[in-house]
Amino acid sequence: MPVTGESKVIDTILNRRSVREFTDRPISKEEINTILNAGRWAPSGLNNQPWRFAVVRNPETIQKLSECTHYSSIVAGTPLLIAAFLDTEHSYNRTKDIQAIGASIQNMLLACCELGLGAVWLGEILNQHEKVNSILYCPPKLELMAVLAIGEPAPGKRTSTRKALSELVFEERYGEKWEE
Repeated sequence: MPVTGESKVIDTILNRRSVREFTDRPISKEEINTILNAGRWAPSGLNNQPWRFAVVRNPETIQKLSECTHYSSIVAGTPLLIAAFLDTEHSYNRTKDIQAIGASIQNMLLACCELGLGAVWLGEILNQHEKVNSILYCPPKLELMAVLAIGEPAPGKRTSTRKALSELVFEERYGEKWEE
């Protein structure tokens, strides 16, 4: 049974799932621009917008990047990758900037869901950040934060669970459980 909220935004948040298998359908430039625009409208401290993105659609480049992660089948099977970077020359507070990039990535994931596309946030590829930067010809000032694999979802059901709020939230002080 799908989770429902009180608005389209809440519904999208509650129903978004990580998608790891895609069809071969190419993603249009219009869809890519919608995703990127959602990412750039995330909040950032002092509105410094520390993110930079690399859009990767070339199958040869996708194949090279798939060799940078244990999740190579996910990367190799996608028609679109978006690599997210922190531009260290435009950073004013590392923690705030990384949080802003996380918000930007979440905005892009939600945009994908709203467009009927699937996506997954890949973090393990960070272990090969130097190789990724080399493949994408990125200067040292760009620090890899994540890679998103995006495409039309292959058929299949995706489910997920979450802990109860009472396991995650405290009221007023630590140890006082939040009652839903």
